[in-house]
Amino acid sequence: MAEICSKSNILGSAYFFAAADSTRNTTSSLVATIAYQLGRENPGLKEYIGSAIEEDELIFSRSLLSQLTALICDPVRLLHGAGKLDLGSFRYAILIDGLDECQGEDNQAEILLAVKEFLLNTDLPFRIFIASRPEWAIRHALRSGGELNELAYHIQLSDQYDATADIRRYLWRRLHDLGLRSSDPRAQSPGWSTQEHIEQLVVAASGQFIYAATVIRYLSERRSSPMDKLKIVLTWTPVNSQSARPFEQLDLLYSRILFAAKTAYEAVDIHSDRDFLLPFRAYQINATRGFTNIDSTFNYGFSNEELNGLLCMDHGTDAILVSDLRSLVTINPHDPHGTTMHLYHKSFSDFLDEESRSKELFVSYPRVRTHLAKCFLQNVIRCPGFGA
Repeated sequence: MAEICSKSNILGSAYFFAAADSTRNTTSSLVATIAYQLGRENPGLKEYIGSAIEEDELIFSRSLLSQLTALICDPVRLLHGAGKLDLGSFRYAILIDGLDECQGEDNQAEILLAVKEFLLNTDLPFRIFIASRPEWAIRHALRSGGELNELAYHIQLSDQYDATADIRRYLWRRLHDLGLRSSDPRAQSPGWSTQEHIEQLVVAASGQFIYAATVIRYLSERRSSPMDKLKIVLTWTPVNSQSARPFEQLDLLYSRILFAAKTAYEAVDIHSDRDFLLPFRAYQINATRGFTNIDSTFNYGFSNEELNGLLCMDHGTDAILVSDLRSLVTINPHDPHGTTMHLYHKSFSDFLDEESRSKELFVSYPRVRTHLAKCFLQNVIRCPGFGA
C-alpha cells in the first residue's frame, strides 16, 4: 500500500511499529517521524514545522496529542490559511502499520483517539490507513459506540477475506524466483517445486499470509539450496535434536502474542491459583481434535458452555481467555449445540501441540486430561447428580 500510494504521489508518511525494536515499539517517535516525512515532501509545511520546533524545543518530550497539534495539525492549518496549501498536490495519505506492536493498550488507544480528534478533523486533508491485529484497544475503538465506529472503514481479513488464491500465486511466483537466483542447478529447473508442493503449503497456511511469508523467508537463506530447504519444510516434524527450525520466526510471533495474553489475563484474574495456559489449551484441544476416551476408540468434544462447567469456570470464561488472541482465535456462536472456539491458523495449533516450538508455553495433552478429570470429580463431589 505504501508503494502504491508513493507511486500515486499521495503518500505523506508511513510509520511501521515493530515490537522487537525499542525505537519503534512506543509512541515516542511516531509524531516526529510523520512530521518529518510530511515536511520533506512539502517545503512550505517544512518551514512551519521548523518554526514550531524553534518555538518549543521541548516539544518532543510533551504528550502525543501536544506533539500532534504543534507539529502537524497547526502547521497544516497555517499553510492552508496562508493560501499555500495546494490540495491537488498535497500528499495526504498517512499509513500506520502494526499498531498492535506498540507497547501498552493505553498507548494504542491514545493513538486512535489522536487520529479521531486531530487527523480526521474536517478542516484537515488527511486520510489514514491503519493495519493491525485486532487487539483490545483496536476492537474497542471500532465496536458500536467506539470512537472510530462511525469514522473507519473496517476490513476484517480473518473473518471475511479468503487469501488462499493470493497465497497460491505468491508461493508460485516466489518459488520460481528463488529457483532462478539459486546456485543449485537442481533448483534452476522448472520442476524443482511442483504444483503438489505448492498446494501442500497452501493448505498448511490456512489462509494466512504469515505462514507463506515465513516459508519463503526460510527458503531464501543464501548459504543453502532452496530445494533442500523445501524438502525440510514439507516433511519437517519437530525433534529436540534437530537443528532445522523453518518456522522459527513464526514461533516467535506466536510466543509473543500468547505470552502477552497470558500476562494480561493473570494480572487481573481473581483466582490466583488458576493459570491462563492450562484452560486455554483445554479449549484449543477441544476445538481442534477433541478428547479421546480411555481406550482411544473415539473422540468426544464439548461446547464451550459445557467445557466452562467441566473446568469449574464461570460462564463466558472462554471469551475472556481469547480476548487478547483475536488475531489467532475467535469464538463461533453459530454452532447449534453451543459456542465453539475456532483457530484461524492451523500452524498456531501445531505450535501449541509441540513442546519444541512453544517451549515454556507448552502444556501437554496428559496434563490437560488430568486437570479435566480432577475438575470433573470436583463437580461430582459438589453436586452428586452431575455425573449421572
